[in-house]
Amino acid sequence: MTKLPNVSGRKCVKTLEKMGFYFKRQEGSHIILRRNDPFCQVVVPDHKELDRGTLRAILRQASISIEEFLEQL
Repeated sequence: MTKLPNVSGRKCVKTLEKMGFYFKRQEGSHIILRRNDPFCQVVVPDHKELDRGTLRAILRQASISIEEFLEQL
């Protein structure tokens, strides 16, 4: 299993935007991103450093492998 890097919430958002997601709205420190085809919506907390479990859950919800995420990072 590939080790997840330490990334901030903003860096995660920028990487997901490269992969087809777009900014939908923000509620407090939570950024909501959406992809239309195939439909998917994820919530990314705007923290200085995302917990690895949180990042893994975001990638799982978005159906993105760790390797794909690392290539775009």
